[in-house]
Amino acid sequence: MKPVDDPNFYRLPPPPGRSRESTIVLDAGGRFLHDGAPVEHPRLAQAMHSWISRHPYDGRYILANGYDWTYFAVEDAPYLVASAENTEAGIRIRLSDNSTELWQVESSYIDAAGIVRTQVKHSAARGPYPAKFTRHAQTALAPVLEALPDGGIAIRCGDRAVEVPTGRPIGPRPTAP
Repeated sequence: MKPVDDPNFYRLPPPPGRSRESTIVLDAGGRFLHDGAPVEHPRLAQAMHSWISRHPYDGRYILANGYDWTYFAVEDAPYLVASAENTEAGIRIRLSDNSTELWQVESSYIDAAGIVRTQVKHSAARGPYPAKFTRHAQTALAPVLEALPDGGIAIRCGDRAVEVPTGRPIGPRPTAP
């Protein structure tokens, strides 16, 4: 068991002379910045994507690597949907932390800018988390899109079409733990 697996770990003060607040920001494009400069090392950036969580007591976003944690700011969604693939089981999406899951279309909507937004990691600790589709992932949806008679859009999932509302979120909203 790692220290961050124990909820009491989050009640401990930071190391002497340190703070749990940071200047790390996840920008709207999914890039990590530290003191305004991009985190350029690809493996560190990928690791940081895999460390995203929420604080168990206040619900703020944190980076938790198993042995330490810090708060960080999220400009938009903490996860990006990097790719989408239609499979026999459903639409499999790959997230910015390199994990994959079946897309739960029912928890999605199209925002005012035309970006598909969804919730991911429904079974994760302190989940679900908001995510937005990248252009690449959104383009990959073309074969499963259906125009509805009222002008709406549906996603074909096997033998059913699920309408994706436009303009505002639907479904369960994540709440702070």
